[in-house]
Amino acid sequence: MSSITTNDGVELYYETHGEGKPIVFVTAWSSTLHFFEKNIPDLAEDYQVIAFDHRGHGESENPGHGYRISRLAMDLKELLERLELTGVTAVGWSMGAAVLWSYLELFGSDRISKLVCVDQSPKEDLVPQDWDRQSCFDVEAFTTLSKDIKYAEEEVFSRMAGRYDSITLGESGFVDEMVDCSKTAKIELMRDILNLDWRSFLPEIEIPALVFVGGESQATPPKESAYVGEQIPHAETVFFEDAGHMLFWEYPEKFNKRLRDFST
Repeated sequence: MSSITTNDGVELYYETHGEGKPIVFVTAWSSTLHFFEKNIPDLAEDYQVIAFDHRGHGESENPGHGYRISRLAMDLKELLERLELTGVTAVGWSMGAAVLWSYLELFGSDRISKLVCVDQSPKEDLVPQDWDRQSCFDVEAFTTLSKDIKYAEEEVFSRMAGRYDSITLGESGFVDEMVDCSKTAKIELMRDILNLDWRSFLPEIEIPALVFVGGESQATPPKESAYVGEQIPHAETVFFEDAGHMLFWEYPEKFNKRLRDFST
C-alpha cells in the first residue's frame, strides 16, 4: 500500500502503474480511484499512471478537516512533489477538474504541462440567475442534500447513480463506493464547491487542455462543461453525445484513445 503524509498530517493513498510520461487522475466528489478501473490498466501499457484517493475518500485517511478545494489542490501538489513528477498530464473528473483549476491558480504549471477536464461546470448555481439555470443546487437544495447524506445516504446516492446504479467497481458497487466516503467530507466539499466560480480564471490557463463533455450527463449540463473548452485558450473539446457523467466508463476505448493522442 503506497501513501504519503501531507504537511497537515493526513495519509493519502495512491497507486502507480506502468512507466513513461506521467498521467495523474484526480477523482470526483464522493468517488475513489476505482472509478477509473477501465482506463488505468490500458493507459499503463504506455504511460506511468498515478491515481489517488482524496482525504476522506476511499483508502485515504479521514481527518475531519481540510475539506476544501484549495486544500485538495495542496494535497495534489504534495503528491506530485513527493513522487518527483514533471510534465504531467492531469485528468480531473467533475470536482477533480476544479481541484486542478485551483492547483494551477495557486501553484502554476511547472509540474503540470497538460490539462484534461471531464464533465465539469465552472460554477455550480448557488445563485441560479447568474448561470442561466433554475434548478439543482441552491441553498435549500444543499440543506436537503446534507440531511440526506446524514440520514438517508444509500437512498440519495442510488438516485444520483441513475444509469450507473448497477455497475460494480472492483469488489464494490457504485453506490457502496460513494457511501463509504466520509459524510463530513461530502458535505463540506459540496459546501465549498457551491461557493466557487472559476469562469474568470479559465481564460488565464495557458497550457494545452482537452475538455470532455457527456451529452447526456445528469450531473453537469453539457453546455456548462462545453463552456470550459470555449474559455480556455488552447483547448480542444470532445463530445460524447450518448454518454453521461462517467463517459470514461461508458466509452473507455474512445476516452483512452483521445487521452493517449493528447498526452503524446
